[in-house]
Amino acid sequence: MTNPESQGIRQLAVVVPAHNEDQHIGNALAALGTAADALQQALPEIQVSITVVLDSCTDHSADITAAYVAGDPRFSAMNVALRSTGASRRLGIRAALESLATLPSQPDSLQALWLANTDADSTVPANWLTRQVELANDGADAILGSVEPDPNDLDPSVLGRWLQLHPFREDHQHIYGANLGVRGSTYLAVGGFPKLRTHEDRVLVERLRGRGFRVVATDTLRVLTSGRTHARAPEGFAAYLRGLGSELPAATG
Repeated sequence: MTNPESQGIRQLAVVVPAHNEDQHIGNALAALGTAADALQQALPEIQVSITVVLDSCTDHSADITAAYVAGDPRFSAMNVALRSTGASRRLGIRAALESLATLPSQPDSLQALWLANTDADSTVPANWLTRQVELANDGADAILGSVEPDPNDLDPSVLGRWLQLHPFREDHQHIYGANLGVRGSTYLAVGGFPKLRTHEDRVLVERLRGRGFRVVATDTLRVLTSGRTHARAPEGFAAYLRGLGSELPAATG
């Protein structure tokens, strides 16, 4: 079903889970700040928050994040020991919802709230939030963006194989937690992200589609993500890329 009660977005909360991402998180947060600036320049009435969920970090991720929290009131951070991307996303969204509860209460506030999700090893484009709001205001209940592995991290043959299997186009069939947005009321209606180490994004989208919500897949907001093949989570994106490499014939010469 499309949502007949969809309305203009007034509040937007970004959630970023992180586990030992000090090589990437600075670029990730800088890009999010740029995207938030672009949105608020276009639509200054929209309130934006960015919550970083630092999950069992033992590197400098917390220090890098703290600098953004100190310099920009839109940023906040929380430390958890969950070892789970799904649980981190879920807790970060709950914290964002609780912080929004201090704002003037309105019966339709969850309809007007957008939840944008990405990862700490990913760099969003400047139009990332603006485009999500445009699609949400056109009636989308959830948005699936596309992802491109960083070509500096991958063997060209592995990148070529990935691009062959994941062509950039509208109405694509792929689901990435690094580039996913959902309306607040819709998110809560299906129970939110499950507490899984991997595939929490896929399960959420399956629930959304099962309930008939309008899910829009688009390449108009493409995110650049780490192309590392050392997996942080079983069956995650890095493990998938490593698997693609193992499928290719060995080089000869």
